[in-house]
Amino acid sequence: MKYKVYTARNYREISPISKLNSEDLHNIDVVSHVLPFKTNNYVVDELIDWDNFRNDPMFIFNFPQKEMLSAEQFDLISKMVRANASPAEIREQANKIREQLNPHPAGQELNLPVFDGETLDGAQHKYRETMLFFPSQGQTCHAYCTFCFRWPQFTGQSDLKFAMNEIDLVINYLKAHPEITDLLLTGGDPMVMNAQILDTYISRILDANIPSLQTIRIGTKSLSFWPYRYISDPDTAEVLELFQKISSSDKTLSIMAHFNHPQELSTPAVRTAVEKILATGAQIRTQSPLLNHINNHGDIWAEMWRKQVKMGMIPYYMFIARDTGAKEYFDVPLARAAEVFQQAYTQVSGIARTVRGPSMSCNPGKVRVVGTAKLGGEKVFVLEFIQGRNSQWVGTPFFAKYDPQASWIDDLQPAFGEEKFFFEEELAEIISTNVEKH
Repeated sequence: MKYKVYTARNYREISPISKLNSEDLHNIDVVSHVLPFKTNNYVVDELIDWDNFRNDPMFIFNFPQKEMLSAEQFDLISKMVRANASPAEIREQANKIREQLNPHPAGQELNLPVFDGETLDGAQHKYRETMLFFPSQGQTCHAYCTFCFRWPQFTGQSDLKFAMNEIDLVINYLKAHPEITDLLLTGGDPMVMNAQILDTYISRILDANIPSLQTIRIGTKSLSFWPYRYISDPDTAEVLELFQKISSSDKTLSIMAHFNHPQELSTPAVRTAVEKILATGAQIRTQSPLLNHINNHGDIWAEMWRKQVKMGMIPYYMFIARDTGAKEYFDVPLARAAEVFQQAYTQVSGIARTVRGPSMSCNPGKVRVVGTAKLGGEKVFVLEFIQGRNSQWVGTPFFAKYDPQASWIDDLQPAFGEEKFFFEEELAEIISTNVEKH
């Protein structure tokens, strides 16, 4: 299949788009001025059920929906669009709205590492063992998820973007920090890069001979949005050879695949792509946020995990959608998240119970909602760190007052009369130190 991109400029060329009425089209036009919109012919032709598009999960998490903005935000842009305001005027107002949508959740700007007095703007080092690298040529995707927490990468605002191409700085940082065992190439999507560019980065890392580096991870949505990347793209053979090169070295290659619904696992193309990747010796681990309108039911997750295991993939994470962008539209309260996870977890065998969650990737770290309990006469959330800005927090249980409406850690209060959670004072010190460093 030949790859074809659709954006806000040309999406009306899509044949089934004729099923949408004029109000639907206007809504897409309005929201796409604020939140990035991009799709392609594979998503359109093989994933979306156009006979039921209003309720179709693939349509909802690829095409902007009116409710993804507040009524006030939508009306402001809508009036400007109907009045034929200039692109510059609309962009100015859209940028103001973007600033209201928490463009860098969980203190991402505090994660930027500093080496020899230089800030690495295209890297993050939040957790001791893991470093993130944002190669500048990989800061787009084959299609955009409407819930993406890294949506600012695609808005064209350079001050909201993480990216760099100085791999030597990353290598020097890794050598100076032997506690880092995992390097995650992320974006955007590194798999939009051609094989030659990707190989340039990977070969430099492998040739650097960093003994402490054990695993190279690649975070990608390509298996869902463009599996032909591993089947028939012009450089498919080179990509698979590169994967095999990593697997044949002393490093492990782990493809961190994003699947949000069983529908994405249903095509012959994705099944073939998975087989080809696994044949290189790479692992594929899967993850997704829990999303209202998309996968807010235990049966959906159980089906998805079972299919992934059958295909040879490893279920890895269920996330809580981050507090950014269209968060309110996709919001699932923490109590419901714990319920969905348990519903799904009890339906699968032990081989699928590698999955962890539901987890909030928040400022202090990855906090898992273990569930609810009644202790000392008080109903509470039981929480624990899967990852933390201080690795000593990991595995430590703590408790928050039960709140059926809470959907993020900022909504929670400590239980049992405590004034603060156990990590708060140290977290404030860590943040203060990072602010001074930057």
